[in-house]
Amino acid sequence: MAEDAPDKDERTEPASEKKLDDARKKGSVAKSQDLNSAVMLLFGFFILMVMGGTAVEQMSAVLRRTLSEAPLMSIDRGSVGELFAGAMKDLGIILVPILALFLAVGFTSNVAQVGLKFSMEALAPKWHRLNPLSGIKKVMLSSHSAVELIKGVFKTIVLGWVAYSVIDDMVAEAVMLVDSDVRSIAGFLVSTTSEVVIKVGMAYAVIAAADYFYQKFEFAKNMRMTKQEVKDEYRMNEGDPQVKGRIKTIQRQIAYKRMMADVPAANVVVTNPTHFAVALKYESGKMAAPKVVAKGADLIALKIKEIAKAHHVPIVEDKPLARALYAAVDVGEDIPEKLFQAVAQILAYIYRLKRTMSSTY
Repeated sequence: MAEDAPDKDERTEPASEKKLDDARKKGSVAKSQDLNSAVMLLFGFFILMVMGGTAVEQMSAVLRRTLSEAPLMSIDRGSVGELFAGAMKDLGIILVPILALFLAVGFTSNVAQVGLKFSMEALAPKWHRLNPLSGIKKVMLSSHSAVELIKGVFKTIVLGWVAYSVIDDMVAEAVMLVDSDVRSIAGFLVSTTSEVVIKVGMAYAVIAAADYFYQKFEFAKNMRMTKQEVKDEYRMNEGDPQVKGRIKTIQRQIAYKRMMADVPAANVVVTNPTHFAVALKYESGKMAAPKVVAKGADLIALKIKEIAKAHHVPIVEDKPLARALYAAVDVGEDIPEKLFQAVAQILAYIYRLKRTMSSTY
């Protein structure tokens, strides 16, 4: 099996849209979990800073009300359950908007990375992942696991250093608060925590942005295809080029034979005289305009003239008209209105010539 797998060096072609779409259906996309975490950390902290104080006050009010009502109630299962249910409902009303914002931030971060497309196949359980032996082997032998380990150590060192540097700057101020009241100490802790979270979050965001571009690069590299895979996919989607080529050749041959079969019924063949030949047919009362029944250049033009001579179809030399008809009108189409007069003059000449010949004989 391993021998049949293409070597990475052979995968030189960028992934096709079909391969990317198939991978997407399986849930395989370029995505940075670190970017999601950094966004959640920064925006989550912002949400808590804006709404947290009010939420704490509201929850404290619910708790105080619940504790004040408890001694006044009869101690039975129904009363206690009603009191508890009411408290949970009030707490839910307070917390649901905050949780909804957290979910919205996480959802938006994911959509910004991979787009809005759901995959049921990605949600289906993959039982082979439960095999501990294959999991251990994958972790031990995978270069991806080694890279993730290095990234994890790097993140820990950088973020730890950022947090330490912020706290270290605050040590002197913290010592001065030994004899301060609780409100001052609480304010100091809140401001210190805020600064730590913001600076760590910003550092994490920079690391996460770099990780996002790395994940895109790594995903594109892993999705590359061999030249043979590109050919096989093309055959699967578009059909075998050789078969399609043979079909087109047969179609051209059929069209050529049909066209040559219509030349004897033409009224006139207009020539270049050597390069182009266009056979025209017109039946008064049955056709709205003269029609091109055959046309060709070089050898095909020569063949049209040979057939025309063999079946006594008049051949008229008119270089401008022959070129115009050849360029503007396909076989089976009526001539355009701008060429009516020129063609009408030729047809009139042919009709006069035929009348003259018939009267002579």
